[in-house]
Amino acid sequence: MRMELNKKDPSPIDVEVGRRIRMRRRILGMSQTTLAEGLNVTFQQVQKYEKGKNRVGASRLQSVADCLDVPVSFFFEGVSASSENTGEEIFSGGGDLAGFLASGEGLELNRAFAKIKDARTRLKIIGLVKALVGSYS
Repeated sequence: MRMELNKKDPSPIDVEVGRRIRMRRRILGMSQTTLAEGLNVTFQQVQKYEKGKNRVGASRLQSVADCLDVPVSFFFEGVSASSENTGEEIFSGGGDLAGFLASGEGLELNRAFAKIKDARTRLKIIGLVKALVGSYS
């Protein structure tokens, strides 16, 4: 059964694109104001993009990608055309990761992990996390 969206409701794709804008901006440690200045819009407009309230046009999305140093495809990786029609999970596989990286804990963990230069230490941390997950299963 196809789920009908209210005309005022944001598209699930617009919401996901906005979520990825927010995630990438936060990973870079960039404020909404800084991104807004790079796009020549208000920070309120950036908020609307990030919440999926306003659709990001193609040329503006290219500008967002340039400001955030990612390809435009970053905002659509893993898209499933059939999910768009149902309004269900749109992006397969990446939704949980994007949500985690957008959270405070995920952002903090990502930044700390990125600062570790020694590959063996990173592998040990991954092993530790896997062991901890195994103990909760």
